[in-house]
Amino acid sequence: MKSHVHPKYKTRYRVTNWREYEQGLVQRGDVTIWLSPGAIEAWKAMPSGRRGAQPKFSDLAIETALTLRLVFHPPLRQTEGFLRSLFKLMRVDLEVPDHTTLSRRGADLKVSLASRMGKGPIGLIIDSTGLSVVGEGEWASAKHGGNGRRGWRKLHLGVDGTGEIVAQVLTDSDVHDAPTGVEMIDNLASSIQSVTADAAYDTRPIYRAAEAKGARVVVPPMSRASSTAWRQQSKARDRTIRQVKELGRRR
Repeated sequence: MKSHVHPKYKTRYRVTNWREYEQGLVQRGDVTIWLSPGAIEAWKAMPSGRRGAQPKFSDLAIETALTLRLVFHPPLRQTEGFLRSLFKLMRVDLEVPDHTTLSRRGADLKVSLASRMGKGPIGLIIDSTGLSVVGEGEWASAKHGGNGRRGWRKLHLGVDGTGEIVAQVLTDSDVHDAPTGVEMIDNLASSIQSVTADAAYDTRPIYRAAEAKGARVVVPPMSRASSTAWRQQSKARDRTIRQVKELGRRR
């Protein structure tokens, strides 16, 4: 049986810029870290105005320490020591949160991620993936034998050219990709330059939703697609079908 998920061919990449590639590998080991003057000023927590003991460190200090732990994977005690050594090398006179403070403050730390989206139109790329949901039946299966209860959900994601997630929808496993893609296109606040997806999104509603946003559609047509099937409703799709016939589907 032929697999549509794992085709026989795999995309191969040949490295031609060896000098830049080798330099990029070397830079992966660079641990250059610096603190901006604003970060140094905001390291200590401001008075909360409430009674009781006041926090010594700001959320920025806790987030910085936990970010280093996330990148280099040391335990909390080693993270504390690592940050102390960095401040000593940088000659920065700042106190470092101890591991108990990091554990306590990290439990309810609210992190706001900065968006990298630009002001211009974005190239929207949409796709979906399956999420396996297991409950207590999985533990019963491992302990007593038999089959544990399993379930599936679909996570539909829309990203821009930089990889920033700009749209997301969680649905049941039997929800089709195309209608959810239309929902993401319609609800996206930013302007769209293009919509890129696989053949599962080759539907009339996808073309209509993209054209309503002034975006072009970059979707491969289905294998049996015909330029006359939609009665000339989409000239862009007709051009794509002709190019597939001339150049081949994979190209």
